[in-house]
Amino acid sequence: MLRKFKTFAFLFFLPLIAEAQCAMCKAVVENGDTTMAEGVNSGITYLMVFPYILIAVLFYFIYRYKKAPKN
Repeated sequence: MLRKFKTFAFLFFLPLIAEAQCAMCKAVVENGDTTMAEGVNSGITYLMVFPYILIAVLFYFIYRYKKAPKN
């Protein structure tokens, strides 16, 4: 019962936590100059790319494992 409550509380408050972070990034970019905004955008891009690369590598190894000849 406690585990279900913790899960519900986490999922209920997750959008509030995420929204606060987005507002903080927006405030930093609005108060800064264009180079700061470009830096934030580059950082977001780098953070977004690496999970896709890791998933692609994982699928590649799964593909190779499935295609390996069975002895």
